Amino acid sequence: MSQRTDFVHSAKQEPHRLRTRQILQQHPEVRKLIGKNHYTFFAILGIVGAQVALAWLLRGQSWWMIIGAAYLLGAFADHALFVMIHECAHHLLFKSRAANRLAGILANLPQLFPSSVSFERYHIKHHSFQGIHELDADLPNYWEAKLINNSFFGKAVWLLIYPVFQAIRVFRMKEIKPVDGWVILNWLACIGFGVAMYMVFGPKAFYYLLFSFFFSVGLHPLVARWIQEHYSRDRAQDTHSYYGPLNRLCFNMGYHVEHHDFANVPWNNLPKLKKMAGEFYDNRFYYRSWLAVVWNFIFDSELSAYSRVIRKPTAPKNPTPHTI
Repeated sequence: MSQRTDFVHSAKQEPHRLRTRQILQQHPEVRKLIGKNHYTFFAILGIVGAQVALAWLLRGQSWWMIIGAAYLLGAFADHALFVMIHECAHHLLFKSRAANRLAGILANLPQLFPSSVSFERYHIKHHSFQGIHELDADLPNYWEAKLINNSFFGKAVWLLIYPVFQAIRVFRMKEIKPVDGWVILNWLACIGFGVAMYMVFGPKAFYYLLFSFFFSVGLHPLVARWIQEHYSRDRAQDTHSYYGPLNRLCFNMGYHVEHHDFANVPWNNLPKLKKMAGEFYDNRFYYRSWLAVVWNFIFDSELSAYSRVIRKPTAPKNPTPHTI
């Protein structure tokens, strides 16, 4: 197959709204899975506390120990915090939007880079306008996809500094106000936390947290999540799930098709959703190994940042979020 030089263009509507209606028609009991999970807040407290404790324990260790701990432990903790931020973005902890945002900011602290509040805004757009390049920040920029091409080196470097590319994409989202009081609070909280860690625990504790963040979204098996969700050779399917063992450490984040179908079902109920409506999910393409996802993406010349489905805008730019 020849090398792709453009995204996969689709004239069809994104598939999730239709499947949501179909599932509700055949399985009305799915509505019982919708709601808030207040206990997620305790998971946030536990993971944030664990990262602070590890930073303190590592404050006097060798750099190899710090880097190893960040790769083997901290990356998983930070990735789990990304899932917690994701839950807060969908307001799946509390009824109050403010309470959810504050919980997201708390989860964001050990990651050092303030992103929770901004992520909420861009991510909700991703759900409402999946595949529409002007409104979906999850899609790579055209120049970004062309830059990395399909070479294994380009894709490896792209994954290594993936957070940088994610941050740059938001500049094309003209409809979202980039700064307000919540964003400023998020920045002040994360900067203050980082400074406090550096001053109180020392530079090695700070760098443990810094390395943990970059490994959680960089060249690590966990980076497969960003590929697994929407990159594929399959032009008929633009969202994919992962049903492997790492879901236990990542709060079921692999159940991505299910999440897009029912964005107001909390993480703990996503496996129940798959089981209730199995005929809608069992025959779809899915992954069982995140390590294999990363390996195949880097070394398969047919896969690249162009392996995404895009579509033209066909709806108002500020619709009601995809919830039921």
